[in-house]
Amino acid sequence: MSEEDIRQLYRTGEDAVVAFVMDLLRQLNTNKEQDNKAIPDPATPSAMRPVYSKPSRKGANRKPGRKSGHPGARRRKPLHIDHHREHTLDKCPNCHGSLPGSLTTRIRHTEEIVPPPPVVTEHVIHRYWCPACEKVVEPVVTAALPKSTIGLRTLVLTCWLHYAQGITLEKILQILNQMFHFPVSKGGLILAWQKLARLLEYVYDDIGKQALHSAVLYIDETGWRVAGLTHWLWCFTNHRLVYFVIDKSRGSPVLKKVLGSLFQGILISDFFSAYNCITAMAKQKCLCHIFTDLARSDIRTKSAEWKSFRKKLSHFLKDAIKLHKHVKELTEEEFAVTKANLHQRLKDIYQQTYTDREAKRLAKRLEKHKDEVLTFLDHPEIAHENNHVERQLRPAVISRKNSYCNRSENGAYAQAVFMTFFRTLYLRNQDPVASMMTIVEHSLKYGSIHDWQSLCTTNG
Repeated sequence: MSEEDIRQLYRTGEDAVVAFVMDLLRQLNTNKEQDNKAIPDPATPSAMRPVYSKPSRKGANRKPGRKSGHPGARRRKPLHIDHHREHTLDKCPNCHGSLPGSLTTRIRHTEEIVPPPPVVTEHVIHRYWCPACEKVVEPVVTAALPKSTIGLRTLVLTCWLHYAQGITLEKILQILNQMFHFPVSKGGLILAWQKLARLLEYVYDDIGKQALHSAVLYIDETGWRVAGLTHWLWCFTNHRLVYFVIDKSRGSPVLKKVLGSLFQGILISDFFSAYNCITAMAKQKCLCHIFTDLARSDIRTKSAEWKSFRKKLSHFLKDAIKLHKHVKELTEEEFAVTKANLHQRLKDIYQQTYTDREAKRLAKRLEKHKDEVLTFLDHPEIAHENNHVERQLRPAVISRKNSYCNRSENGAYAQAVFMTFFRTLYLRNQDPVASMMTIVEHSLKYGSIHDWQSLCTTNG
């Protein structure tokens, strides 16, 4: 728009100028909203961001493999040989001329998995009359669940593929049908999994009791669906166990049901208000969530007061984390003085009066949780963040995307039982398939499980 056009617009009158300026303001606001939408939320997972919006990875052009000087690595030599095969030539593969006798030989090993055909076993079960009990008795068959024709090993393996590895039911059926020629229906497999979950109910409840009496516990939750209705997947974990609960509530009732009103250990969580209903020996709030809040607030405000507040809080958090990492390098007196200084710095941050909305909000949060920000300095065995529980929830989130959660309450209960069992054994470096088979066989044979942990098999 030229200068003459502007003067002509001015001469047309006040109403035309006002309308023109208002139209410009609307366009500016629209462009500003579009620019804000283009900036991804800092809490958005990397997998949910468009590939083109991600920054280039550092070292993307680096030569693959180990750096020069490192020892080489290869597949180990087989411990035994099952078959021997001789490979000879009568003619040259290039010119097709005749060849004399072999000069030398070289050895090459290959390993292959050969899908076996299904093994059908007919169980002849002898029945007896017990004069003392006055009823017919018979031996227990532990090769399968009661009234089931699917073998226990196949059932446990498919259960592990679905609930631990996140493979969908459709793909598991394809594997069974096409590779192993083992036809099975969806409904039959799902009902068998749910029966299996009921046999492991004691193990599930025992892991829940271990979580209740843990010295340290990380907590988080994520959305879930049961029969199309909104539910929540709760995760309680430490470095020895993982306990999952699927419930309609995202509030304090679930926490009180699992932990009661008083937890005698240390709770590490984010700033979700439901965790405030639990009284614990100590609590640690995730500092990474504060960093995410700072990045998110950077998008919403650009004031000088906010920049000053952000710089002060960011330096405080980084200094606290640095002190935790280098605690062994300091004497007790030096550590105590530095820690007291950090507590004072935290107090100075939240006690100051702010006019910026974002600074005021975060200062209020810090004041509310002032006793839960630096707990990790008093207890070096815990972390300043709840990344551990995020990593335990990650396989469930992937499974949620692939399998669309559960269609019934029984399916949700089985989901919680199996994920609890498999993730706990993963943390303990124990074989999930062999351990589950041993536990289920013991339960079928003796009717109860008194010490399931002694039946678990350690990974080789």
